[in-house]
Order: sequence, then structure tokens, then C-alpha cells
Amino acid sequence: MTPSIRKAGGASGSASPGRLHWRGWRSGPKRLLVAVIVLAGMTMATAAPASAKTTTQQQQQQVTYVANSGGDSVSVIDTVTNTVIDTITVGDGPSALAINPAGTRVYVANATSGTVSVIDTSTNTVIATITVGANPTGLAVTPGGTRVYVANTNTDNVSVIDTSTNTVIDTITVGDAPIGVAVTPGATRVYVANSGSDNVSVISTATNTVTDTITVGDNPQELAVTPGATRVYVANSGSDNVSVISTATNTVTDTITVGDAPRAVAVTPGGTRVYVTNQGTDDVSVISTATNTVTTTITVGDNPQGVAVTQGGTRVYVTNTGADNVSVISTATNTVTGTITVGDAPIGVDSGLIPE
Repeated sequence: MTPSIRKAGGASGSASPGRLHWRGWRSGPKRLLVAVIVLAGMTMATAAPASAKTTTQQQQQQVTYVANSGGDSVSVIDTVTNTVIDTITVGDGPSALAINPAGTRVYVANATSGTVSVIDTSTNTVIATITVGANPTGLAVTPGGTRVYVANTNTDNVSVIDTSTNTVIDTITVGDAPIGVAVTPGATRVYVANSGSDNVSVISTATNTVTDTITVGDNPQELAVTPGATRVYVANSGSDNVSVISTATNTVTDTITVGDAPRAVAVTPGGTRVYVTNQGTDDVSVISTATNTVTTTITVGDNPQGVAVTQGGTRVYVTNTGADNVSVISTATNTVTGTITVGDAPIGVDSGLIPE
């Protein structure tokens, strides 16, 4: 965030020099005091532009990163202009990605090569490649940015990456064919959707062990935790619905019917809505978290998969794998306001603020 600038002087400061000038020239000591005060005021006024410059340097840019599974690349979208400003070559078959909270790194799960690419956002170049399990298809960064949890579909486990060393420090066995990963805002738990066993594994980050297993719908894919960490929304591709998990009890408290073959979910920053991509019907279901009902359905491109909401909550970006593009949805109207051509077969997407 951009810090506020405290200006030197102010309304009372502007009146003071005149009053001091009128009184001050009666004696030598007072004249010296006035001179010191005036010089100090001049120094503060001179320093003000430097503070403004520092503030400008700390500004951030809203960017969306897209993993193109068919093109082995990541497209970088400037969300102000909704144009692709860079393309980064990564590993083979990138399927998911996540931006760290500081906006300095992007972690990309390369499904075919069994690796995670680490992108430096200041240069948009790959600075490290980390070997994980077989067919990594989902990942999430902890709120503190110290760990990355990677779901390895073909080895039925989760790799834990230490971001300070970019090495795997732990491997956790979960259910069958894990795909989706989500971390709670407090970083105490990780929820993993196991597509082959129709359940969700709950991992304690303190011990990196599975502490609970929750049965959900058929073929769960992606999942997302609400900002208040009270609920987890899970897209069940095989049963065309979304399971709602209470984090207090780790039980399913509601089931919401959506479109055909739901794939990914994203919650708005305020926690009031959930956006769900439906691969089979080429649309997005919008769920009200107050009632857990679908309030509207938005038509997008061919075979929508990934979904991400901007940090300001004003827009939603949806990757259309079959159309090689991204639909831009305005949350104010829940309509598509733009379409951006990206690489071949885009899947994963994340939006965040990066330092300029």
C-alpha cells in the first residue's frame, strides 16, 4: 500500500513566520531564534519532494498471470489495459499458478515436467525450477509467503516448498489424485481436493500431517476458502455441484447445484460471492454466500477452467482453454466486458498486485 505523506507546515505553520517576523527583530537572541526556525522550515519544504518520490516508487501494478498448458508459457496481463504485456517460457504443461502475497514471485506448477517454476515479477524471468511429485496440477502459497503447497496428482501427495531456499522440505500423503489446494487466511490449515477419492484432505501446517478427511461430491477439482476462513467451497465436476464445508466442524453444511462439470472456484475479497467455472456449459455460476444459491449465470468462452478475482474485487478473469483466451467479467454488472487472447490452452490464472 502507498503510505500517506505528512506535509511540512500546515495552516498554523503558514501564519507563524509573519508573527515571528513582527516580534522577532527587537533583540539579538530573538533574531537568532527566528533565523533557525525559518531555516528549519525551508529544510522541511525542500525534503517534501523526496517523500513524494519514495511514495511513487512504492506504487503497485495490478497484474494477472495465466498458465498456458499447451504453449508451455505464462501470459502476463496488465489489468488496466487488459492487454498481454509479456510472455514467459516455463516448464512443460503448466496447469496452475499462484502469486505470493508480496507480489514478488509467481509459482507455476508444470504438470508434464513434474516441476514448479519460480518467476521473479520484477523481471518476469524464471529464477528457479523445483522438482516435485508426478503431475503437479494445483498449488497455493501461504499468507506469509514462506511455503508453497503443491498437489501431485499421479503420486497422491503434496510437496511442501520452502520459499527461502526453493527446495522441497516435506511430502504429505493425501487422497487419490489430488488437484486443488487452498490455504486458510490464518495459514493454520491446507485443504486439498482429491479428485479420485471424492474427498478433501485437511492438513495442519504446524505438523504437515493430515488431520481430517471430508467426503464431498463426485470428482472434486478446485476449492477456495472464504476471507473469514469460515467456509470452503469445492467444485465437484462429476456431480455438477459445489460442496460448502464449515471449517469449524470440517463437515459439509450445504450443496449448491451449478452448471455442467464445474472446474474452479474463486471468492471475492469481501466474501460475498463465489464465481464457479463450468466446463460443460461454457459459463460461470455466481453464488451468493449469504444464501448459498446461484444468483446469475454468465456465458464465457469455450471450456472455461481457471478463475481469479482482482484484489479490489471489481473484475474476474476466466481462462477459456478451448478458445485460447481469457474472459473479463465486471463484478458490478456480472457481464463480460472484454476478451484477451493469450497462449495455447490456458488453464491456471491468478491476479495480484506487484511492485512497480
